[in-house]
Amino acid sequence: MDTAYVTSKGQLVVPARLRRKYGIKPGTKVCFIERDSEILFQPVTREYIRSVCGMLKGGTSATEELLRERAKDKEREEVRVEKHGAR
Repeated sequence: MDTAYVTSKGQLVVPARLRRKYGIKPGTKVCFIERDSEILFQPVTREYIRSVCGMLKGGTSATEELLRERAKDKEREEVRVEKHGAR
């Protein structure tokens, strides 16, 4: 297990072995993710971005789904009005 100390300015030095392994270079953006009682350190590298690309893609967007539902509601309302007349 690698360890590091936080400086008086709140800076943290990532051990060289981990920088090399995860492609962390000067200027690499890093996200800190809080999960329960842990803090996860996620470097935002090209490899990381490629790994999450498309994760949230779905077959239908929420907007398209809402528009379809609204069209169905409108059709049902028109059928109801035709059958029962306007009230």
